[in-house]
Amino acid sequence: MNPSEMFDLSGKIALVTGGGSGLGQSNAVALAKAGASIMLADIDFEKAEDTRKIISKFSNRVDCFKCDVRSAIEVNNLVEKTIQEFGKIDILLNSAGIMPKQEPILEMSEDNWNRVIDVNLKGTFLTCQAVLKKMIPQKKGRIINMASASGLVVNYKSSHVAPYCASKAGVILLTKALAVEVAPYGITVNAISPAYMKTQMTALKWEKDKNDYLKKVSMLPVGRIGIPEELSGLVIYLASDCSAFMTGSNVVIDGGLTCW
Repeated sequence: MNPSEMFDLSGKIALVTGGGSGLGQSNAVALAKAGASIMLADIDFEKAEDTRKIISKFSNRVDCFKCDVRSAIEVNNLVEKTIQEFGKIDILLNSAGIMPKQEPILEMSEDNWNRVIDVNLKGTFLTCQAVLKKMIPQKKGRIINMASASGLVVNYKSSHVAPYCASKAGVILLTKALAVEVAPYGITVNAISPAYMKTQMTALKWEKDKNDYLKKVSMLPVGRIGIPEELSGLVIYLASDCSAFMTGSNVVIDGGLTCW
């Protein structure tokens, strides 16, 4: 089998949460280019529609759905809609996530803490749970959870990242726990932990705060910020049949950040 066949996702159905922007968008596009049909989910439907338009330029196998991953009802509706539209779910990519409002821990509101944990960790759990109910009878599936290098190390000299770090560390261990539980069904569950990436959101922030941008670059041994497309190869691998013997892993793509 040649490499192009090994990573061919033709006939596969991928559900991507947080698919309206950032890493969710870039990875949804990559999965579509590898041949997968895509259901995009985002709390911001207009952004999901933007991604759908990008994919529709080269594939007509794409749809989008408004979903707040904090709600079990909305997540279940999303999964049922995907099954109605495409007949099955082969791949789940959990990319929905948020950063907290910048508050030191002693001033942090309970609402701020809950919002980050609910989106990043609870949302990942709810989506995995709903999709696994469909994957287990199939005896096959791929789940990819977007974690973060911040789930392994604390962001240097930052006073606002406690809930984010806690949520992403939770995603990493949730990934491992789920991997063990569903391994007998031919389902793999893996996580990806990127460091600083230049997305639409971070680019706008760094345009306003050059010092923060330079601080982030100085923390990376490679001397630059990552770009979303540098995750695409790994996403396709984890979504493909090539990764059948890999489960419970957290793959770090961080420009060397966690080597310090």
